[in-house]
Amino acid sequence: MIIIDTGLAKRQAEGNPIRVGMVGAGFQASGIGLQIMTATPGMKLCAIANRNIPAAISVFGQAGIDPVQCDTQEALETAISAGRPAVTEDAVALARSGGLDAIIEVTGSVEFAAHAVVAALESGKHVIQMNAELDGTVGPILKKKADAAGVIYTFSDGDQPGVQMNLHRFVAGLGLTPVLCGNIKGLHDPYRNPATQESFAKRWGQKPAMVASFADGTKISFEQAIVANGTDMQVARRGMLGPDFSQGDPGAPLVPIEETISSFEPHLDPAGPGLVDYVVGARPGPGVFVLGTLENPRQKHYLELYKMGKGPYYCFYTPYHLCHFEVPNSIARAVLFNDAVLAPKHGPKVGVIAVAKKSLAVGEEIKDFGGFEVYGVAENIETIRQDRLLPVGLALGCSLAKPVEKDTPLTFEDVQFPSDRLIDRLYAEQEHFFA
Repeated sequence: MIIIDTGLAKRQAEGNPIRVGMVGAGFQASGIGLQIMTATPGMKLCAIANRNIPAAISVFGQAGIDPVQCDTQEALETAISAGRPAVTEDAVALARSGGLDAIIEVTGSVEFAAHAVVAALESGKHVIQMNAELDGTVGPILKKKADAAGVIYTFSDGDQPGVQMNLHRFVAGLGLTPVLCGNIKGLHDPYRNPATQESFAKRWGQKPAMVASFADGTKISFEQAIVANGTDMQVARRGMLGPDFSQGDPGAPLVPIEETISSFEPHLDPAGPGLVDYVVGARPGPGVFVLGTLENPRQKHYLELYKMGKGPYYCFYTPYHLCHFEVPNSIARAVLFNDAVLAPKHGPKVGVIAVAKKSLAVGEEIKDFGGFEVYGVAENIETIRQDRLLPVGLALGCSLAKPVEKDTPLTFEDVQFPSDRLIDRLYAEQEHFFA
């Protein structure tokens, strides 16, 4: 926030705000729009693309703004040039429109979002992601395209992966070696589905499948996969260690995060690539933590003085993640400072595979992240390639070509793919380039 606020204040004083387009108008997008319009001087939300136009209009409506509806890229560019907020159904037209500095992608889709992100990168715009599912499937090849275009491709501040990366950079800046990046969860049950999460989703105005993807482990797998890809870390085993201090009781007392270190310690190697993981039933949730280590005895003495313990592993944590409140910081970091919050460092290190949530029959279609058919599990890329395991980001829309038993990982041979999808071409390009 420091330096960023100064840079935004300068843009505001110059009458030259960062001009932003947003793809998506759901729960998170609505909050992001509100934050930009009401709490971020030096930045302007110029246009929103969404397949449901009334939802896009309602985002602007939160700030008393009545946008103009545009059906063509030319109309969009005219509105943006005139300073008139605009909405459109055409995400690719928005991504290609002139007059915008950056695009925020907030749909939670994969195929639809891929078209918009590629169009934005090809048009020379910075891309800020709130879509761990897309990033965890084809992020490395999207980063390569961004590099070729001379723009920033990044995940965002505010969501747990971005907060972990900020903390990772902080710990490394102190001179410690980060050995584990962790996420603090309140629940993990791979068999949760849209029906079990319906009442919770209704209470908070979210989609049941999306809520179920948090509960069944799909979301945590994608989040930790993209942290792994941004740090060259790995998972200790398929699905991560994920120690559960609640013993399956969501009402159990939470343990301090420092007391969970012993569960990870046997798997830590200061000379190795480091691990990504998570813990259930710890506090402060829903925060994040990073374990770091160092060798210098004098520095260890200081850390003990500062109440960080005796080591050899020291636990640093951020007690919250504030989602949409922090997203404008990510935009400013990209546009003003060419700084990515979190982006793939090289090729993929960890992916997210599809595992059968129930016994699947021939012809069944895999419909949603967090749906009734599969859950996502983090796995190291070498194993994914060796066993031809099916990334869950490619699984949506596929139908079963053969039966698969419950809790069995799916392979490429187990499904029939829809024809002519960009996401499949991007994944193939990613594998060709990095493997």
